[in-house]
Amino acid sequence: MRIADLSTPCLVLDRAVLARNIDGMAAVAARQGVALRPHMKTAKSIDVARMALAAGARGITVSTLAEAAYFARHGLSDMLYAVGITPRKLDAVATLNAAGADVAVITDDPEAAEAIAAHPAPVRVLIEVDSGERRGGMTAADDRLLAVASRLGPRLAGVMTHAGHSYAGRTAADMADLAEQERATIVHAAERLRAAGHAVGIVSMGSSPTARHARNLDGVTEIRAGVYMFGDLFQAGIHTHGLDDIAMTVLASVIGRRPDEHRFLVDAGGMALSKDRSTAAGPVDWGFGRVLGVDGSDRFGGATVVSAYQEHGVVACGPGVVMPAVGELVRIEPNHTCMTAAAHERYHVVDGSDAVVAVWDRVNGW
Repeated sequence: MRIADLSTPCLVLDRAVLARNIDGMAAVAARQGVALRPHMKTAKSIDVARMALAAGARGITVSTLAEAAYFARHGLSDMLYAVGITPRKLDAVATLNAAGADVAVITDDPEAAEAIAAHPAPVRVLIEVDSGERRGGMTAADDRLLAVASRLGPRLAGVMTHAGHSYAGRTAADMADLAEQERATIVHAAERLRAAGHAVGIVSMGSSPTARHARNLDGVTEIRAGVYMFGDLFQAGIHTHGLDDIAMTVLASVIGRRPDEHRFLVDAGGMALSKDRSTAAGPVDWGFGRVLGVDGSDRFGGATVVSAYQEHGVVACGPGVVMPAVGELVRIEPNHTCMTAAAHERYHVVDGSDAVVAVWDRVNGW
C-alpha cells in the first residue's frame, strides 16, 4: 500500500522521525540520571509505547482509564494515571491491578486520600503538587500536603508535578528557568514529606519543554514527557524540537481551488485537524496547520490552513505557488498533535518513503 492509496483525511506517522524523537528523549533521561515514564496521552498506541520501552523507558503515563485498560490488555503493567482520581473510579483501577496491572493514581485532596486509604485494594498514590501552572495540585508549602500524606499512610508512593505553564516560555533560557522552578518545587515537596516521616520513593516531573531544557534534575527520580514523540508546530515554536522533527501529519485531498485568491480547499477541517490555535501566541502563526506536499516538502511556500470548518479546510499560499489539482494529496502538520490525533482511530505508518509499512491502532475515549 502507498500513501496515494489511503482514504482522506487520515493520519500518517513517519516511523523514522518517531524513532529519532524517542531516542533523543531517552538520551536526555540517561544523561540526567532519571527514569523516563513517557506520557502516552498523545500517541495512545501500544506500538508507540513498545518503541519507547525498547529505548529504555520505565513504565508509562496515561491520561484516561480507557488507556490504562488498553495498555494492560497488551501486557503493560507499570502505569501512572496522571489525572486526579475520584473515589468512584477506584474500583476500576483495583480491577485492572487485580488482573496484573500496577496502576498508580494521583490526588491533591484530603477527602479523596481518605477514600483511597479506605478502599480494600492497595493502590499506590502520588500527591500532585502545583509548580506554577495553577491547574491541579497544591503548592509545596501548603499544609494540605502533609494532611494528604498522613491520610494516605503506607499507600503514599511519591509526589508529582507538571509544568504546563512552560508552554508560555519562548526561548531555551526560559525553558531552563521554568524547568528549575519545576524541579525545585517538587524536590521541596518531597523533602517536606520526608522530614515529617513519610517515605517518598518517586519524585516525578516533566513536560517535554522542561525535560529537554533542564540544566539538572537533582532530586528527581523520573520525567513524564509525552508530546516529544510526535512533535507539533507549537512545540517547534518554543524550541522543544525542530520543524523536521514533526513525525505525524494529516493526509488530505484538495477538493477545490480559488487561484485568483491563492487559496485552495482540502477535505480536512476542524474534525480532522482540531481547532487548536496555540501557535497564534507563538513566534509563527501557522493557522490550523502547515501544509506540505504529499512527499513532506514545503512545496507551497509556508502555506497554512487559515480557516477550519467541520470538514473543510481553507489553505492560503503565496502568489508564486503553483496551485495543486483537485484530487492531489497534501500533508498537514498539526498545531497541537494531541488534539489532532484524538479525532482518528489509527496511524498509517511510513518509514522515509511513500510506502505504508504498517497500520497502528490507537485508543480513544475515557
